[in-house]
Amino acid sequence: MIEPAKLHFRAATIADIPAIVALTQSAYRGDASRAGWTTEADLLDGQRVDAQAVRDCIARARSRIVLAERDGILIASAHVAVDDGAGYFGMFAVNPLAQGNGVGRQMLAEAERVARDEWGQTTLRMTVIDVRDTLIAWYQRRGYHRTGISKPFPYGDVRFGIPKRDDLRFAVLEKALQ
Repeated sequence: MIEPAKLHFRAATIADIPAIVALTQSAYRGDASRAGWTTEADLLDGQRVDAQAVRDCIARARSRIVLAERDGILIASAHVAVDDGAGYFGMFAVNPLAQGNGVGRQMLAEAERVARDEWGQTTLRMTVIDVRDTLIAWYQRRGYHRTGISKPFPYGDVRFGIPKRDDLRFAVLEKALQ
């Protein structure tokens, strides 16, 4: 297990794309993801994100992939953007060996800071697969709530993975930023 410590945050660059893709894949898919608690391996096969999607996030205006590093080693990443009149948080990944010891809380707090302090957003939204009760509860303990809005899962689009079940959809969560 990776010990908790203060992280160094920075914006991702094009050179970071392979590391971001590998980290995100390791946190959600395949056997490596089972070392942490955020795995989606029982729900989805295939990729979690591809290099082009990461490149698009980096290139977009008012969009940033925030990296969390310790001693130059990538520990966590997340996409923060302005979308539909609010901050958006997604593509959140923490090294499975660093999960459960505060890294995720620090990363989420940094994403909230970017949306609020740098982009003037008063709300941060995200989508979470609605059957991920433990993950949704984690966000709820950090002030997020379900909006009652659901979005369809993109079945048939392998860029988002290969579903193992036919009842997946996204719940929209949000939090007022103070």
